[in-house]
Amino acid sequence: MGLTMKERKAITRELSERYKKATKKEKGVILDEFTVLTGYNRAYASYLLITHGKTIKVAKGRVIKADVKIKAKRQKKRHYDESVKRVLTKIWTIYSYPCGKRLKPILGEAVARLKGFGEISIDRDTDERLSKISASTIDRLLKEEKKKYELKGRSHTKPGTLLKSQIPIRTFSEWDEQRPGFIEVDLVGHEGGDPRGEFIQSLCAVDIYSGWTEIDAGSNKAQKWVFEAIDEMRGRLPFELLGLDSDNGAEFINDHLYRYCLSNKITFTRSRKYRKNDNCYVEQKNYSVVRKYAGYFRYDTEEELQVLKELYRYLRLYINFFQPIMKQVSKVRVGSKVIKRYDTAKAPYQRLLEFSHISDTVKRKLERQYELLNPAELHRHIVRVQEQLIEMVAYKKTERSMKPVYHKRCNSCYAYV
Repeated sequence: MGLTMKERKAITRELSERYKKATKKEKGVILDEFTVLTGYNRAYASYLLITHGKTIKVAKGRVIKADVKIKAKRQKKRHYDESVKRVLTKIWTIYSYPCGKRLKPILGEAVARLKGFGEISIDRDTDERLSKISASTIDRLLKEEKKKYELKGRSHTKPGTLLKSQIPIRTFSEWDEQRPGFIEVDLVGHEGGDPRGEFIQSLCAVDIYSGWTEIDAGSNKAQKWVFEAIDEMRGRLPFELLGLDSDNGAEFINDHLYRYCLSNKITFTRSRKYRKNDNCYVEQKNYSVVRKYAGYFRYDTEEELQVLKELYRYLRLYINFFQPIMKQVSKVRVGSKVIKRYDTAKAPYQRLLEFSHISDTVKRKLERQYELLNPAELHRHIVRVQEQLIEMVAYKKTERSMKPVYHKRCNSCYAYV
């Protein structure tokens, strides 16, 4: 029975020192013995014995020592090299860090669009390799980049599992989630952890079929501001508003909005009390759109309101035209395991173009608007406004910390907070 590789390496280490010190005649005897034991041919056997333990000086103070225990790694040429990774990382950043399954379907269009606007420079070879790259390879190439953006801790306000169950208030048509126009709405408060007083509220509305998202901001949750935001949102929608679903807050469940839906033939429904998952689509966007881009700071001034409105003007275009979403198409339980299937990732704009009942006029208008939009420029505007919000919050905290605090009993200034 032949020797194992481990045994051969051990014999090489033992005989190499003897071989180097031996005379020419002794070397021949050692070499004969070594070839019989290991089965190596004489040329390779001689090479191993003479090179093991040999040192080579490569730089000042640096020496390489040969060792048969170390196996040389095969250097395979990488198909997706640094040039591909560099372009992919830039596209991934511009499109707000999507996973491979969301980025792959739009990658070809993204490359063409960014090249057209002069945002990226790419040679033909890199372009061809990007066109053939898979979703799993995208995730593998971006693995190190993703680690830079990982959070040390995560919020516990993530959206839950999907569930849709409305309690109708008044119905003029069936609630049909297989066509655009049926929308969930919700408010997101920017109290920054301090619920006292008044603070800005963001209204988020999402179309269930296409994922089309509209966002606006108001001074507080008064019915007046909520109604104005919904009315403005309705005018911006590229389709007819057919249904509106909200929670049970008084800002939505009021006579003014109810009569507005009656007069405009809008199906108005509400969720069950204390069941956030009844509004799962908009709750999802509260997290992935409003909180992700506006953050968790307290906004309560007119200046911050105007900056938030500017942010949302850029954000609605960025989300609706350049952020692909995957829709769940099936969910099957097999024992304790739940298997979910999703369709190909598409931006809300693409889903609207594929819907047959939207007029050609509206589709052409959307296509013209899409052709004029540069995702990289939108991303820069969003980052600029976000930085402006952070500066305003920091200035406000500094300003408040310099105000003197007075003792209630003696009315004397005793500290700064």
